[in-house]
Amino acid sequence: MAGTLYLIPVPIAEAAIQTCAPEVISVTRKLQYYVVENTRTARRILRSWHPHLVLESIEFSEIDKHDGPDIPQLKRWLREGKEVGMMSEAGCPAIADPGSELVAVAHELGAIIKPLSGPSSIILSLMASGLGGQNFAFWGYLPVKEPARSSKIKALELQSRKEAQTQIFIETPYRNESMMADLLRNCAGSTRLCIAQNIGAPDEHIRMQSITDWKKQGFIAEKVPTVFLIQA
Repeated sequence: MAGTLYLIPVPIAEAAIQTCAPEVISVTRKLQYYVVENTRTARRILRSWHPHLVLESIEFSEIDKHDGPDIPQLKRWLREGKEVGMMSEAGCPAIADPGSELVAVAHELGAIIKPLSGPSSIILSLMASGLGGQNFAFWGYLPVKEPARSSKIKALELQSRKEAQTQIFIETPYRNESMMADLLRNCAGSTRLCIAQNIGAPDEHIRMQSITDWKKQGFIAEKVPTVFLIQA
C-alpha cells in the first residue's frame, strides 16, 4: 500500500508559528521523512515547533535548484508505505513554490494526499485587498526585461478590465521598487493597486488605492516579500 504525502505549510514571516493550524504541529511531531526546498530552513522550523525533536533521526530529501526533486527517493518512501512531509521555504507547498510535480507523482502511486491548513500570501493578500475575490488569477513572476514586462502589465490590466478579474503577481524583493515604477507608468489612473508586504510579520503592511493616488502619495517599496494585485 502506498504511503501518505503531507503538504505542510510553514510561516511566511519568521517565527510566526500562530499562522499554522494545530494539526501542522501535531503531524510534524511524528514524521520521519521529508522532501524540502531547503534542509537548513526545514530543520530550523521543526526545531521552533518541537524543541526536543531529535532531528538526527529524520531523513531529508532536498529539492535541488538545478536538478529538481529526487523523485525516485519519494517513490521509494511512498511505495514502502511511509508518511512523508513536503515543506517549502515559506507558505503553502506547491503554491508559487516547488512541489506540484511531487504531488502528481504521489497521485500516480495511489498515495494519500493530505494538505494541511496554513498561510498563503496569495490568498491572504487577496482577502485583505478589497479587490474582487470571485474571479482572480495568479501569474507568479512577470518578465524582468523590457519591453516584455510593460507588455505583460498592460495585457493583465486589459484582461482585468474585460473580465472583472483581479490579477495577482509577485517579484523578487530587490526588484520591488522597479516593479512599482513600472506599474505606475503602465497602468491607467483609475486602476486599483494593492501592495501587501511582509504578511504575517509584526511590520506587515497592506494598502490599496488607485494608481492616481499612488502617484500622488508615493510609496517606498521595501526589499521584503511582496504581493502585487491590480483590478481595472
